[in-house]
Amino acid sequence: MESSPKQFQKRNAILDCLRQTERHPSAEMIHDMLRPTHPDISLATVYRNLAWFKANGMIRSLGTVNGIERFDANTQPHVHFICTCCDAVLDLPQIEVPRNLGDTAERSAGCRVKECQLTFFGLCGSCANS
Repeated sequence: MESSPKQFQKRNAILDCLRQTERHPSAEMIHDMLRPTHPDISLATVYRNLAWFKANGMIRSLGTVNGIERFDANTQPHVHFICTCCDAVLDLPQIEVPRNLGDTAERSAGCRVKECQLTFFGLCGSCANS
């Protein structure tokens, strides 16, 4: 089955949408953001392309937040904060990922670390102040 130019337009729109937001969106959030400009885009198309981007190392999955998978276009190691009240996902660029953390884990467990994600959980500023 050949890919059509329209399929590439949708694929590019999905990746651009993810790259242009700091919200760390779910597939459903991306779908909602794209519907005004791409009314014919299906949720299945979004899911399929996110899986393809993830498999090709173009995006990362942050895992699930309140049961819903969230994504990040920034594939460089960085720290996240997840609000346990409103489900906001924030980058914490001021906190450096410890470079030797993987080495320490490998020595401790006798394993090979391929990836490490450092995430803090708690209440964001808005939720903590309400």
